[in-house]
Amino acid sequence: MATLILVRHGRSTANTAGLLAGWTPGVALDERGNAQAAALPARLAQVPLAAVVTSPLQRCRETLQPLLDARPGLEAQADERIGECHYGDWSGRKLAELTDEPLMKVVQQHPSAAAFPGGESMRAMQARAVEAVRDWNARVEEEHGEDAVFLMCSHGDIIKAIVADALGMHLDLFQRIHVDPCSVTAIRYTRMRPYLTRLGDTGDLAGLAPREDANGGAGVVGGGAGAP
Repeated sequence: MATLILVRHGRSTANTAGLLAGWTPGVALDERGNAQAAALPARLAQVPLAAVVTSPLQRCRETLQPLLDARPGLEAQADERIGECHYGDWSGRKLAELTDEPLMKVVQQHPSAAAFPGGESMRAMQARAVEAVRDWNARVEEEHGEDAVFLMCSHGDIIKAIVADALGMHLDLFQRIHVDPCSVTAIRYTRMRPYLTRLGDTGDLAGLAPREDANGGAGVVGGGAGAP
């Protein structure tokens, strides 16, 4: 099946202010985030993209704009299912203040039991994001073939939840995963299992281009030789 490239949005004004943005409108990229977004087209220059999907939120759209400008034939399609977690009453609050909330310990240690007041549960967040990935996998493969590569621009918790699902990890372990702003995570989906080929990568991405010697998605004994 297709290869999914997950891009976390560039650093935002909420990141630098220490705020839990959630779906708060008007959260844009900061100066560094704009620079990270500007570097994305060159990093992905050798990777053909069959489709681009984005969270509807401003910071994700701004992250993708330089890439879309560099590839005029490519359009981003919004999917609310990969939008940020609905943090409810926590949205817009300072992370430093939230550390004293009893729920924060649950979020960190037992996220599958965490539900945000006035928002959604982390289980629901993961379920909708994984459903979106499965739907887009099938759509991209049907339209572009099983070697196609597509990109989703989303948020930290969403990407971590998708990675946990791909690795067969319980959601309670997903806080062990870390993805930086504008980092790239890649998952190759096959008939038998997904393969995590990049996690939180902030460097060169040429190795993500489809290759003729891809072994049909099978695990390579010894680890393989990597990118040519």
